Amino acid sequence: MFDLTDPLKGIAAEIDAGRRITPDEALALAEQAPLALLGLLAVRVKERKSGKEVYYNRNFHIEPTNVCVFNCRFCSYRRPAGSPEAWDYDEREILSQVEAHRDSGATEVHIVGGVHPRNDLYYYADLIRKIKRIMPQASVKAFTAIELAYMIRQAGLAPRDGLLLLKQSGMEAIPGGGAEIFAEPVRSRICPEKGTADEWLSMHREAHRIGIPTNATILYGHIESWEDRIDHLDRLRSLQDETGGFNAFIPLKYRSRNNSMSGIGEVSVVEDMRMTALARIYLDNFPHIKAYWPMFGKTTAQIALAFGADDMDGTIDDSTKIYSMAGAEDQSPTMTTAEMERTIRSAGYEPVERDTFYRPVRKTTD
Repeated sequence: MFDLTDPLKGIAAEIDAGRRITPDEALALAEQAPLALLGLLAVRVKERKSGKEVYYNRNFHIEPTNVCVFNCRFCSYRRPAGSPEAWDYDEREILSQVEAHRDSGATEVHIVGGVHPRNDLYYYADLIRKIKRIMPQASVKAFTAIELAYMIRQAGLAPRDGLLLLKQSGMEAIPGGGAEIFAEPVRSRICPEKGTADEWLSMHREAHRIGIPTNATILYGHIESWEDRIDHLDRLRSLQDETGGFNAFIPLKYRSRNNSMSGIGEVSVVEDMRMTALARIYLDNFPHIKAYWPMFGKTTAQIALAFGADDMDGTIDDSTKIYSMAGAEDQSPTMTTAEMERTIRSAGYEPVERDTFYRPVRKTTD
């Protein structure tokens, strides 16, 4: 079917047999394998894990502020305090967003935003308790490792103690943001003020140890190399070997509008599919790979299902601005459950509505 060199034939055979590949083998695949072969191999890995099922959930985001103590070069979301484009919702405004979704059927409240210069750990713990009183049926997945490290450090607590406080307040999972790229030379250029790769990994390790599942991400398509991407995947795979606490990996494409790195442009959809497929193949111990449709766009996310992704994230309900501010095609991102299911079925898969922990939930109509 494919005219391959002997090394690529051997690597493909290893993957087909369910054996783990090395970083060098991953690099050979990334740089030399035909795109169709990558897709075929990634789908085989995906179907060994989740068969013909593709997941989605009913969720909405709360983004409390886009004011941030950091100023990452790739970020289109951050605004300085006082900017006419900045927002900083108070507790009443945040809880009104939750009230608006009380009867929506949402099973997840996703909270991320800028690293706030004033609001502390105890403020957010109290906020989570109030959110859970309004929507006790919904899981709260909240705060990137970078947000957590800052608020816990400001409270003078050890990471474990800060995470335990948030868990006791009702935080049940942690999203994967803030990872960006782990390779230190690149990280120091694109987000020099942000916490280190070791800090991100350590926060997720502590979360896993106390029973908080998390996701993981990569920001790709800027100034990093394939070697940097594979190094990033390898560090995640190693931590998952140690803890088993990651639910899903989300490849996040750098979007170039309205940030200081705009001149480098964006990688192609072909590159997006290579990244998705390689992640599915390399992260053999991750249960799920997500095609995050507000970042990819609906059509590209659907294509990603043919390159190993088995989750499309959620209904969103026009509640996130992070990628729309960076130029994503969906400027008001929302999908109904019916639209989500049609998208998945037309790609040849069976849609499964899930909760935050990938447990199937009873289907209801929109």
